[in-house]
Amino acid sequence: MSAQPSARRSPDASYDPETPLARGSLLWFAGGSFGMGIYVTVPGLLLLYYLTNVCDVDAWLAGVALLLPKIVDVVVHPFVGSVSDAGRRRSGSRVAMLAVGTLTLPVAFVLLFAAPSPLLGAWAALWVALFFVLANTLFAAYQVPYLSVPSDIATGYHQRTRLMGFRMVVLTLGILIGGALAPLLADQETGTRGDYLTMSIVLGVVMLATMFSGIAGVRRLEGEVPPSPLGSEGSHVLTLRERFAVAWSNQPFFWLMCSYLVMSTTTHLLLAGTPFYTEYVLENAKLTTVLFVCFVGPALVATPLWARISRRYGKQRLLLLAQGMFLVGALLLLLGRPGGLPYVLPSMLLLGVAFAGMQLFPFSMLPDTVKAAGEAGQRNAGAFTGLWTATEATGAALGPYLYAGALALGGFVSTQAGETVAQSDSAVTAVRLAFSLLPAVLMCLALVLQRRYPLDRERSR
Repeated sequence: MSAQPSARRSPDASYDPETPLARGSLLWFAGGSFGMGIYVTVPGLLLLYYLTNVCDVDAWLAGVALLLPKIVDVVVHPFVGSVSDAGRRRSGSRVAMLAVGTLTLPVAFVLLFAAPSPLLGAWAALWVALFFVLANTLFAAYQVPYLSVPSDIATGYHQRTRLMGFRMVVLTLGILIGGALAPLLADQETGTRGDYLTMSIVLGVVMLATMFSGIAGVRRLEGEVPPSPLGSEGSHVLTLRERFAVAWSNQPFFWLMCSYLVMSTTTHLLLAGTPFYTEYVLENAKLTTVLFVCFVGPALVATPLWARISRRYGKQRLLLLAQGMFLVGALLLLLGRPGGLPYVLPSMLLLGVAFAGMQLFPFSMLPDTVKAAGEAGQRNAGAFTGLWTATEATGAALGPYLYAGALALGGFVSTQAGETVAQSDSAVTAVRLAFSLLPAVLMCLALVLQRRYPLDRERSR
C-alpha cells in the first residue's frame, strides 16, 4: 500500500538539507541494492557464455539476442519513469511500483536461465531474448522509482553523496557475492542447464528478500526528510514528450548521461569477457571468480574513501580521476598471457578501485542535475531517472554485444554443454584484445564526454 501524502512531512523552509540522514534509514534503503547488484551482474557475467558455450548459439547471434531486449529498454524505462512520477503526485510515494518489481523480477530472472534442453541455437537465443525483455521491464519497475527517491527528498549536495555511498557499498556486496557465487553454482567448466537453473533459483530467492529492504528504506526516508517541492497544485503537468524535452535540455544531465553510457558499456563488456578471458587466455576457467572478486572487491573499501575525499575535491574532478585510473588498468591488461597473473591481478584491482568511483559519482551527480533543473526537474524526477536507467541498460547491452562482435570477427566457435573445441589463435587474440584494448579506447571517449559536464560543487547544492 502506498504511503499517503498526509503521512509525510511537508516541505519546511527551515530544514537544513545537510542534516545527516539517520543511519538506519540509509541501511534499509541501501539493502534494496543488494538484489539489484545480483541482477545487473549475473546476466552480464554469464548470459553470453551461457548462450555460446551451453546452448550452442553462434557468437554474433548471442550478441544480438542480448542487445535487442535492451533496445526495448530505451522506451520502457522513460515510460516507467513517467508512470512513477504520476504515482508520486497521486499518493506522495513510489512504493507501489517498487512492490511490483520486487514480487515479479526474481521469477523472470529464474526463467532467463531456464531454457528447455531441446532448445539449441536460434531457438535458445529466442527464449533468452524474450525473457530478457520481461526481466528488464520488471527491473525497471523497481530501479526507476528506487533511484528517483534521492531526487524526491530535500537532501543537500553532500548528503546525496552519503546516501549513494551507502547504496554503492551494498550494491557492491550484491555484485561481489552474486558474481562470485554464480560461476561456482553454475559450474562454468562442466555446468549443465540444470546447474544454471539451480544458480538462478538460489540467487532469485536472495533478490526477493533484499529488495523488500529497499521498500522499507524508501518509506523511512519519506517519513524522515521533507519532500522536494512539486510546485503549486495548479501547476501544469508535463506530458511524456515535454518531460523528455526538459531532460534533454538539461546540459549537466545530458553530458553526464552520455559519459555514463560509455562507462556502462565498458564495464559490462569487461564482465561479459571475464569467463572467456580466464578460459582462453589464462587457460583456467576457475579464475573467473578470482578476477571478478579482484574487480569488484576493492569497491567495498574504495567507495567510502571516494565519498569522503569528494567533500574536499568535488565529484567531477574525482570522476575524471577514476576514469583515468580505469584507462591505465585496461592498458595493463594488454600484457595478458605473456605477463600472467602477476600482471593481471594488480590490473584488476586498479580497475576495481576505479569502478567504485565510476559508480558512486555518476549516481550521486544524477540528483544534482535534477535539482539544477528547478521545479520542472523536481516534478519529473522519474523521467530523468527513466532516461538514466535506459542509458545504463543500453550500456549493459552494448558491452556484451561489442565483445560478441569481437569474438565473431576472430572466428570464435560456439559449443553446447559438455563439448570442447580448440579455438584458433585469431579467436584467442580477439578474446584478449576485446578485454583490454577495447575498454581502454572506450574509456578515452568517456573522459572526453565527462569533461563537458558543467556543474561544479557550489552550483550543485
